[in-house]
Amino acid sequence: ANGYYFSRWAKCIHSSHDFSDMVFVDNYIFNKDVFIQFNSTVGKYVGYTELGVHNAQLFNNNPGQLQGESAQIESFCKHNAELYQSAIADKT
Repeated sequence: ANGYYFSRWAKCIHSSHDFSDMVFVDNYIFNKDVFIQFNSTVGKYVGYTELGVHNAQLFNNNPGQLQGESAQIESFCKHNAELYQSAIADKT
């Protein structure tokens, strides 16, 4: 209870049936505060604390890391959204 808490929440957001407006957001959280975030709409990391700004600069200077995060729209978001949508549509 008196220790440190780190978590990472990735989420996919969309409102269209064809997933054309899909957005991938990856939050890095320390002690309940987001300190760095990747947003596919922005296309890069944004830091919200001194450590987050430092890490965002490092991550943004790594093309492989940015490509990996951007690829999550297809490999993680759209893939799972298609599975969920078909499961729901098949039940109606």
